[in-house]
Amino acid sequence: MGKLVMVAFGGNALLRAGQKGTYAEQLANVEDACRCLLPLLEQGCSLVIGHGNGPQVGNALLRHEAGSSQFGLQAMPMDFCGAETQGSIAYLIETAMERVLRGAGLDRKVVSLVTRVEVSAEDPAFAAPSKPVGPYYKECPNINKAGGLGGTPHSPLGVQGDSRVNGEAVYREDSAGRGWRKVVPSPKPLAVQNIELLERLAREGYIVVSVGGGGIPVVEGKDGRHGVEAVIDKDLACALAAVRMKADEFYILTDVPKVYVNFRKPGEKALDSMSLDEARQFLSEGQFAEGSMAPKVRAGISFVENGGGECIITEAGQLGNPTCGTRITK
Repeated sequence: MGKLVMVAFGGNALLRAGQKGTYAEQLANVEDACRCLLPLLEQGCSLVIGHGNGPQVGNALLRHEAGSSQFGLQAMPMDFCGAETQGSIAYLIETAMERVLRGAGLDRKVVSLVTRVEVSAEDPAFAAPSKPVGPYYKECPNINKAGGLGGTPHSPLGVQGDSRVNGEAVYREDSAGRGWRKVVPSPKPLAVQNIELLERLAREGYIVVSVGGGGIPVVEGKDGRHGVEAVIDKDLACALAAVRMKADEFYILTDVPKVYVNFRKPGEKALDSMSLDEARQFLSEGQFAEGSMAPKVRAGISFVENGGGECIITEAGQLGNPTCGTRITK
């Protein structure tokens, strides 16, 4: 096989604005994204695919809550819902990728692995939930409302320092005025379980789907590892996996062809490349929005500064272009 490449699918690879999220919609979206990977496959690259699951895990939580309140079924915790969506999205990717491979006449096999990712129980993120999941609500869900999900109103998204109150879920109002969303901790990924197996399968020619949704967050306990209510940033988890697998390139796919400074402002400029120092400087200046481009740039920095080759942030349709995207290099 050729160079080892890690690709992180963005949310628009699964669900696009204005869509309901039906099976047919998501499968069609994923097939479009997989087709964009053909240039890498035709080069003989070893390929590992990670993906997000924010809308899907939020919907899973709602389905469990509805089943609990309406039918008395036991609602499952967030780590269980994360595992559910890892498996279901991986199934979509396997199905779509198989179609793309057959259409291109490529003889490659696809394999998916549900992945646990270790985090620290002492991570300060557990005291400051910040990662929005699930749908927007016009009003903050209130524990006193009949049939409500339970929760505590807090400050707008992006303001740090809020924590869970008496074990209740935390909701914050979106700064763009779209409504209230549940927020959960987003701890730093420390280790990807079975990473040696992922690398071996990829280097043997399998297309591997793994680290879905950033992985299922687990902490070490006396009786082994157990899941926690949190969501790991999928780009950061994919960056860690790419480093551990000694990947040559790490692609973060989003909905813009390049990273911009002064985005949608006077002096807007697309960046062809950034050194590590330049990327850190732009972050410190607030050039990249939190919840959007900033986490992607941080993930790129993490990959490159920890021994990775090159990180490319771009949209999927640009992958056939050898000068695509914004490249983060040493």
